[in-house]
Amino acid sequence: MPLDEYRRKRDFTKSPEPKGKVQKARRPAKAPARFFCVQKHLASHLHYDFRLEHNGTLLSWAVPKGPSLDPKIKRLAMHVEDHPIEYGTFEGVIPEGYGAGIVMLWDRGTWEPETDDVDAALKKGDLKFTLDGFKLKGSWVLVRTRGYARRSERDRRQGPDPRPSDGRSWLLIKHKDEWSGDLDIAEFAPLSVKSELDFHEILAEDTPAVWRTNRPVEGGETGAMLRDIIEKAAALKAAKAAAPKAAKAAALKTAKAAAPKAQRSRVKQPARRTKR
Repeated sequence: MPLDEYRRKRDFTKSPEPKGKVQKARRPAKAPARFFCVQKHLASHLHYDFRLEHNGTLLSWAVPKGPSLDPKIKRLAMHVEDHPIEYGTFEGVIPEGYGAGIVMLWDRGTWEPETDDVDAALKKGDLKFTLDGFKLKGSWVLVRTRGYARRSERDRRQGPDPRPSDGRSWLLIKHKDEWSGDLDIAEFAPLSVKSELDFHEILAEDTPAVWRTNRPVEGGETGAMLRDIIEKAAALKAAKAAAPKAAKAAALKTAKAAAPKAQRSRVKQPARRTKR
């Protein structure tokens, strides 16, 4: 079954991720356009999960550096297990287990294949398509490689990799069109399209202390990033918790200050005597 691998990796009693089910393929004559999304995922490392709706599930690739709008830049995209359609709107905190970390819905929209046979294109390893999202638009291609992008510069000069490929290594490439350019879209538009929040704000909506003793990653650049996010989230949550108390204290102080004035206004002043 298409979602067996997805479900095998997760404990849904501990993870808020949707268990999902395979949807019926929606391709009658006037079917709506296919859904796509990109989820920015801070787990053991920061990456972007690129997902395309096809045959009732979301085909999925993990893109370590995120999509690039520059046609000269080829981004490694590792093919991973299919995800349920419901996952396309997921945003939140995975507290433990597979994929533990923070998931942000970074982009979403619709996509259309630039071929009549998506399955044949996937089998060939050359899928061209058009995106219409909030951040990603225009013509793109996913091209399967033999793991060439992951090899060292020295190994690349030796020629093609003679080892058998597992078929998981692809490249995500933007075609040159009106939507391409040298803008770093990940840096320019870092926030969620669902909540307009950043990672620390998403975590603050949940439980910042969730990784106090068992974080998804400790060392390196990602570990430092996560520590900073946890600290910011904890501070934000504490500030939100303190805000109602501060407002209540301010209101009480104002009421006490106004009380003597109100009392004075209620005291009857003696009538003035008029001289005869």
